[in-house]
Parts: sequence; C-alpha cells; structure tokens
Amino acid sequence: MSHHHGHHATSDPHVHRDAHDDVPEGLPDLLDLDAEVLAEALEAVRTDIGRLVDSPVRSILDLGAGTGTGTFGLLRQFAGAHALAVDSSEEMLERLRRRAEQLGLRDRVSTLRADLDDSVPDIQPVDLAWASASLHHLVDPDRTLAGLVAAIRPGGLLAVVELSGFPRFVPVDTPGGAAEARAHALLAADRAVDMPTMGSDWGRRLTRLGLVVERDRPIVVDLMRPSAPVVGEYAAASLTRIRDAVADRLEPTDREELEALLDGGRSDVRRRGDLRVTTDRRLWIARRPAASTT
Repeated sequence: MSHHHGHHATSDPHVHRDAHDDVPEGLPDLLDLDAEVLAEALEAVRTDIGRLVDSPVRSILDLGAGTGTGTFGLLRQFAGAHALAVDSSEEMLERLRRRAEQLGLRDRVSTLRADLDDSVPDIQPVDLAWASASLHHLVDPDRTLAGLVAAIRPGGLLAVVELSGFPRFVPVDTPGGAAEARAHALLAADRAVDMPTMGSDWGRRLTRLGLVVERDRPIVVDLMRPSAPVVGEYAAASLTRIRDAVADRLEPTDREELEALLDGGRSDVRRRGDLRVTTDRRLWIARRPAASTT
C-alpha cells in the first residue's frame, strides 16, 4: 500500500513530489518494502475484492500506482485482467514497467502519466478501480472521486485503502521509542493542516456519490518481534524519511536517539530483535449500482 500521488505535502515522509519534481531517493524501495512486509494483509484485501465481483474482472484501473504493488497483486488475483496504471511520476511508471517485464506481465499492463488533481483519465469504464493511500493527497478528493465514478462500469467496484498515520516500529519503553513517538506527533500535527482528509470517512464520500459500500473494515497490522530481515530494512527506510521530515524540530536528545536507530550501532533497527510493526489502515469496497446513470 503506497503513498504516491496527488499534491505535494511536506508532512508525508513517504509521498514523492509532483509530476514536475524528482522522486525522493529511496521512496520506490520503501513502497516495495511496505508491500513485502504487509503482504498478508494485502492478500486478504484482494480476497475481499474477489468475493464481491459480479463477473470476471477484465479491466483494472490503478490510480496512484507508484511501483505497482496494487497493479501486480490484482493481476495475480484476476488472471484474465488487463490493468491501466496511472501515476503522476514518469520515474515511478518506468520502474513499474520494468517490474512488469520481470514478472512476465508486460502485455497485461498499460501505463499513463496523469495528475488526479487535474482530472481522472478519460477511459472506457473498468470492472475494478483501485486507490491505495492516494486519495488523502488530493487537493479536492470529492471532485476526483466524482470523476472516478464515471470510470467504473455499472456493477463494477471501487476498492479504497487509506491510512490514518504511518507505521511505528520501536516499543516506546525501549531506546529510541519515545523519540520515535514524538516524531510521529510532529507529523500528525502537520498532517492536520497539510492533509486534513487523512483518516476521514471515505465510505461516506463514496455513498454521497451514489456508490454502495459493500465492505468497510479495518486493516490492523501488528507484527510482534518479526524476525525477517526485510522488517529491519523497512523500519530503517521509513524512519529515515520521518527523521528527514522532522529532525530540525526535534529536541537534541530526541534527534540523537532517532539517529541511533539508523547509525548501525546496537540500537539500529536493522540489528534489534524487539521491533514491532504496527499500522492501522482501512478498506472500503463500493459498487456502482447496475442501474446507475451517473
């Protein structure tokens, strides 16, 4: 689940720049790590979608596709489908195309560079639209969602995954834990100004647009002491971006403790055995009514 589209928001340490800027160093790798660590939760989301489709899925629209986590997962879920991956970053789309080649899926993926703050692409209606961690970046998400309804065929589905905050890793009562918590508090205050729709009720917005919400559930990830090395790499990549976003506003002691989580020493998250990956997201799956004339 990736943070990769919409307007520039400095309070999101994971989001890349808009279409005119370079993708921040390390962000594509972080998105891929996020998908690897949260693979089980993402698989459950795709299963939910599969249970609700009313006919074979032949066409998929991935809005804010990033490195293609959603695109490739859904293509595995729906073997006969073709996906259109949309993102504002050509660098992200190029990485997605290379990955499609590696997976033998290049003939099942098309890409389109577009900024959703301008408009939803004018395409033939699809069976399934997917938006993961992208809507909260939009300047006017209701306008974009209204355009998105027209991109879904009557009876088709829109699946939205959104988050209310960023993953946490270090127990608060261990070295560096309190510093990480205070860094997250700074980010939360920023988000209240820069991205006020993060954590909002997207189901209500979908309902106002005439869609019928058929699935609304939390995605709670709480991995206690995960042993896979990828978790340490994920923690390091995420905390590096968090540090870069708030370091100049942390107290010196907190800044030093946060640095110690990344400096290769004993407290480095890549060497610790007490990491705990926690993150709360939410899934909405909504249907465009078959009789809709929207």
